[in-house]
Amino acid sequence: MAWSYRRKIKIIPGVHLNFSRSGISTSIGIRGANLTLGKSGTYLNTGIPGTGIYKRQKISNSNSVPSTPVEISKFDLSVDNIVSADVQEITSQDMQGIRDAIILAHDQRINLKKDIVKIKTSIFISKLSLVSSYIFIYGLVKKDIKENIQSEIRIKKATLIEVKEHLENCYVGLDIDFEPEIEQKYLNVVESFKKLCTSHKIWDIVSAHSQDRIVTRSSASTLVKKHLVKFSIKGIPDIRSKYEPLCFKNSNGADLYFYPNFIVMYSSSKRFAIIGIDELSFYHSYVRFTETGIVPKDSIIIDKTWAKVNKNGTPDKRFKNNRQIPVVKYGEISLKTDTGLNEEYEFSNFEYTSTFGNAFIDYQSTIKVIGICN
Repeated sequence: MAWSYRRKIKIIPGVHLNFSRSGISTSIGIRGANLTLGKSGTYLNTGIPGTGIYKRQKISNSNSVPSTPVEISKFDLSVDNIVSADVQEITSQDMQGIRDAIILAHDQRINLKKDIVKIKTSIFISKLSLVSSYIFIYGLVKKDIKENIQSEIRIKKATLIEVKEHLENCYVGLDIDFEPEIEQKYLNVVESFKKLCTSHKIWDIVSAHSQDRIVTRSSASTLVKKHLVKFSIKGIPDIRSKYEPLCFKNSNGADLYFYPNFIVMYSSSKRFAIIGIDELSFYHSYVRFTETGIVPKDSIIIDKTWAKVNKNGTPDKRFKNNRQIPVVKYGEISLKTDTGLNEEYEFSNFEYTSTFGNAFIDYQSTIKVIGICN
């Protein structure tokens, strides 16, 4: 019986972002049918490709409220554990369509990988059958049977190539139209982030709480728990774009992937959230850190204190071998949203932190302005 392959391949909807002075719009879908999400509402766009027949229909008003920048004067260190809410609770309403497209791409890729294994197994069995025919009943097998087996092998190999091509294209294509000025601001963010990644030390702050300086005889009023992490230029496997995404590793939760208009909080293929860039409260500054360990090579020592100090800052002479220790200027970044994102980082290179922070705020401010004006 002739071999056949009949899996129906779904077309993965792409995401198209348009950044212009008139506003930001997001289109999700395929050619001929897609949704456009913007501040003025959601529109269904349908048409027949190549005919010029096109229809645009408004299906809902915008429920989103323009985000208001939140001024944060300093980290809220009264909270002990610094951790985000569960990723299942954080996705923005306007970003749900993108999330669904990512899940579809991932599920389809899993199915295609299974198909590849099945086809390869089937090819192996067909080849084994053909070889067995020659070995055991050579000369007795009809010519048409051999040709049928060889034909099936050719069909299976062609199908294998086709399925591999589908797998290669099984992702959400992130297509972006930037106005030159806005694009340059994003590129500034990427370039400054690359420098930030070269900081000798990057820490994820997982907890911070006040301590009694008199009892501990320490000059530090806050006890911080932090873990070393790495930042990099990296995206999730289900999205492809010519614009480089920024990856913030998270030691106690989902990693953060920054794309031009949204952030993906990613724990796994099924556990992730998407947040609009305009929703993010971003704060950057510096912290005076009493460094009891080795001072990173790219850090600045701004003061000195003692391992054990009196209330007035002088060394406590009751402690033997009371050594002098440096006070270092570290960069700090805080990321928060009303939906539950809550992450804080420290960087050994304050200069790079400041440059990235300023570039990001400049870009984010532009996004917020054109979003509100739309």
